[in-house]
Amino acid sequence: MDETLQEIGEHAEAELGDLVLKRVEAHGELTVTVEAEHIARVLKFLRDDANCRFAVLIDISGVDYPGREKRFDVVYHLLSPYQNARIRVKLEVGEDVTVPSVCDIFPAAVWYEREVYDLYGVLFSGHPDLRRILTDYGFEGFPLRKDFPLTGYVELRYDNEQRRVVYEPVKLQQEFRTFDYLSPWEGTEYILPGDEKAQENQG
Repeated sequence: MDETLQEIGEHAEAELGDLVLKRVEAHGELTVTVEAEHIARVLKFLRDDANCRFAVLIDISGVDYPGREKRFDVVYHLLSPYQNARIRVKLEVGEDVTVPSVCDIFPAAVWYEREVYDLYGVLFSGHPDLRRILTDYGFEGFPLRKDFPLTGYVELRYDNEQRRVVYEPVKLQQEFRTFDYLSPWEGTEYILPGDEKAQENQG
């Protein structure tokens, strides 16, 4: 673990106290877990504190754990050009629980929070314009949820008679198949024609 990151982690935990649920230092990276309602206060501290100065919000991403009570992780990636360090701040949130927006602290969050909402369905309270940003108008569901069907709910095509794009239920031309990607020459319990000769030559 880089000494700078270790010092930053210890300093942040000492200053934020109970706001930090967990601090993990692994693989040269620092991850801090907080409660959703405290995310704005924690990010503001990491941005403004003289020992941290994480002035750049690189990304906000989501992770889906369908079997967990608090289903989603929302993960904030921050960069400190002054300390030449990165930190990951994450929180767990339930399916119908809102996360406070951090657009006032990092203006770049306007775009990132819209992405997380569009792909996972995580809601951000206080966001100035929480609309879909990557999917089509009228899109149903959230494509990066692990229970979202691989084929989607609807498909679209251009209809010459109606002279417009129409949405229809998905029609699969063949049954959905999965593949094990094993080579036909390996992993079989039976002997393929010609294999017996190869075995004789090896013996």
